[in-house]
Amino acid sequence: MINKPSKVKCLLYIAFLVVTGCNSAADKKDRDAGPLPGNIYLSADESFRPVLEEQIKVFESTYPQTRVIVTYKPEASCLKDYLRDTLNNMVIITRGLTDREDKYMYDSLGYHPSWDKVATDAVALLVNSKSDDTLYTLNRLQQHLTGQAYRDQPVVFDGLSATSAVRFISDSILKGKKFDTSVVKAANNSREVIEYIAGNEKAIGLVGISWIGNPEDTAQLSLLKKVKIAYIQCGFCTGQPFVKPLQESINTRRYPLVRGLYYITKENYYGPGASFAAFLKSERGQLIFKRAYLGTVMDFDIRPVKMNSKFK
Repeated sequence: MINKPSKVKCLLYIAFLVVTGCNSAADKKDRDAGPLPGNIYLSADESFRPVLEEQIKVFESTYPQTRVIVTYKPEASCLKDYLRDTLNNMVIITRGLTDREDKYMYDSLGYHPSWDKVATDAVALLVNSKSDDTLYTLNRLQQHLTGQAYRDQPVVFDGLSATSAVRFISDSILKGKKFDTSVVKAANNSREVIEYIAGNEKAIGLVGISWIGNPEDTAQLSLLKKVKIAYIQCGFCTGQPFVKPLQESINTRRYPLVRGLYYITKENYYGPGASFAAFLKSERGQLIFKRAYLGTVMDFDIRPVKMNSKFK
């Protein structure tokens, strides 16, 4: 015979299963139905703009009653929007939340935000189209960025403080050392970096591969006539070859300057941000990343390509 406390516990447990089961069924129904009509407010890292524009175009053509209102900003500004802007549904940047950020959001919102990696990106090193100096090691880059050598060659970023490229290079190459600001220069965005390199034979620049890595994109193909993508040495590869940021070398990390593309939503339900995140992770979204020559989280055949081969 079951005593009363046990009966109460059983009833509560059954009620919990019913409620969670209903919620799961409702969430699945929402996902199957697609996003609700309305606007998705998104702050995105500017270095991802070309591939995200394609993602948004396909998403909105699939769900014409839903609009993605995107603002492209430096990574740090995206995170400020996420933490402070009540309209913001999600951000797309080069990392997930730190434990400290996750705790802050939990303390503020009462739940842990959802985030995940949806693609693999790379930072490309660009040189002028007339330059024959296209082989770089990470040590050479460090010397260059800190002003220890090659001081006659300016290095151009898409900013000097708050951008993902600056943070990534600072963490992965400088490792505690400081940029020499007499050598390192700042442009306003990735396109300006490319245009600066195109007009200065000695300059080198660093941009996200999304801006320059797709030879099937006519706009990017025209840019590849103005600049070259340099080779960087793979330190762990047999023979230590110099490699370019191609889809194969990004997926295998033979190219050293590889980083993730992450979404972070500010929802604890299947809301507008979650619907766009689900699209990015879907086969259609992953194929768009693949066609842009980024690394994907879904397994596909790797596409062979030769960059700059027509313009050397």
